[in-house]
Amino acid sequence: MTQELTTMITQSVNDQVFGIWFLIGAALVFWMQAGFAMVETGFTRAKNAGNIIMKNLMDFCIGTVVFIFLGFGLLLGEDALGGFMGLPTLGIFTDYANFDWSNFVFNLVFCATAATIVSGAMAERTKFLAYCVYSAVISAVVYPIEAHWIWGGGWLSRLGFHDFAGSCAIHYCGGLTALIGAAMLGGRIGKFSRDKNGKVTKVHAFPGHNLVIGALGCFILWFGWYGFNGAAATTGPQLASIFMTTTIAPAVATVACMIFTWVRYGKPDVSMCLNASLAGLVAITASCDVTDALGAFIIGLVAGLLVVFGVWFCDYVLHVDDPVGAVAVHFMNGLWGTIAVGLFATSTAPESTLDGVFYGGGFSLLGVQLLGVAAVGIWTAVTMFIVFKVIDCTIGLRVTQEEEIEGLDAKEHGLASAYAGFSIMDATAGGMVENENTDLGTPDYHVASEAQKAAAVPVVKSTDLNTGIHKVVIIARLSRYERLKNALNDLGVTGMTVTQVMGCGIQKGAGEKYRGVEMDVTILPKVKVEVVVAHIPVADVIDAAKKVLYTGHVGDGKIFVYSVDQVVKVRTGEEGVQALQDVE
Repeated sequence: MTQELTTMITQSVNDQVFGIWFLIGAALVFWMQAGFAMVETGFTRAKNAGNIIMKNLMDFCIGTVVFIFLGFGLLLGEDALGGFMGLPTLGIFTDYANFDWSNFVFNLVFCATAATIVSGAMAERTKFLAYCVYSAVISAVVYPIEAHWIWGGGWLSRLGFHDFAGSCAIHYCGGLTALIGAAMLGGRIGKFSRDKNGKVTKVHAFPGHNLVIGALGCFILWFGWYGFNGAAATTGPQLASIFMTTTIAPAVATVACMIFTWVRYGKPDVSMCLNASLAGLVAITASCDVTDALGAFIIGLVAGLLVVFGVWFCDYVLHVDDPVGAVAVHFMNGLWGTIAVGLFATSTAPESTLDGVFYGGGFSLLGVQLLGVAAVGIWTAVTMFIVFKVIDCTIGLRVTQEEEIEGLDAKEHGLASAYAGFSIMDATAGGMVENENTDLGTPDYHVASEAQKAAAVPVVKSTDLNTGIHKVVIIARLSRYERLKNALNDLGVTGMTVTQVMGCGIQKGAGEKYRGVEMDVTILPKVKVEVVVAHIPVADVIDAAKKVLYTGHVGDGKIFVYSVDQVVKVRTGEEGVQALQDVE
């Protein structure tokens, strides 16, 4: 009797402890939303930071609403249609006393993770309304139904499919959605250079504006992943084993990525290594409870190399613009992690009864895993293609060219900058093309000749100030900069100074509000282009600028013309028009 009582007490305490840990794990998974927000913000440009924070906030909040009314029932409701879906239920309202509160919260935070993965791949050019719509559909229907197959007693779980924490149900599904959405959306302006036939000739890098924030997000995600993978553990040894595999895989993946990028590119790539840490975490998520240290090591090693290949494949083969590497991290490594269960599962792990190919279990488990990724892939691809197509044909997926160039913070949210008080510079692609007015001198310009050295003498101030040289300063919309640059280049101007500035005319901006209070003046982003000309008529410069800047609306800009008294070339000491010959 005493032994039975002790066993009952122990079991009761164990149930209470792991019930509490289950909810703590859910809180850790919710905290991962902050990690995703920081990674996406840091890996993109400053002019879109507020938009990205807003998206990561709203995908959880919108997801919660739709999960209450539809998603939770489809995932964990009474099984229907032969294991295809659960029956929708409003038990949270009608029978709250007997409602499964723990499972609701736990599955809700996982659902939000699946939705937020998509945001990074489609960042910087997606309409906020479109994002809200497809995020709601993912949380309400797409994720809950395929998750029911795996975790809700659906048909895949009956076949023996194993995905402990979501390599397939969450990361593969979210990553595939990200790939489809980014492909349909198209690349950001300037990401790919194309020839006259539309063939991509060059891929351009868009560095994230804050790698420190991106790294912070990576560490937050790694920390939260211990709850992501470990929350469903039922015994102490199983939880400890999960923590171990969740540590080994991302660490090995990061080291592998560092060594590979060091050898391949000559320097260890910081942002790629951050992606590799996340790739290792994604890859181990399905098998974290059924693999050992060796299996976790190999899974992480492959993930660290696969993420580098995935980023390259998206850029140079698929020509899909993925600002944060979501496709390489989540889609490719979610796929790899799900398949890895069939290869590295071992019954020596605590609470495990599975053995994969390399542990004497044969190919049956691997076959079920392959069937699972095929089924989830088809379901996700078909439904999300339809969703994206309907959105694109109705409200539209992508913002306008002007909105994208000026930034989604300003255009979508009326936010001048997410970094008020800081100067944000983002006038990219400012290179000019050489033309007949260019004389760049000797090719080896790093070493001055004796003649050049002799020419670099102290300048004697000229008394003749009628130089015939003029400085033209153009203040214009930021969205018109690329057209203006090309127009001036066609005119023969090959040198300019470009500054991104903030300002407004007598119209005092747009009168936006902050926390419901109208701001007196809204300072708008502008670009200031300065050129100095001598042989090229000033009137031609003005005409060229007016043609590309005119829209007929307030804020088209202004052009200022100044007479230049003197110009001195520092390198040679030449003065006046001669000083402009290699820069005009």
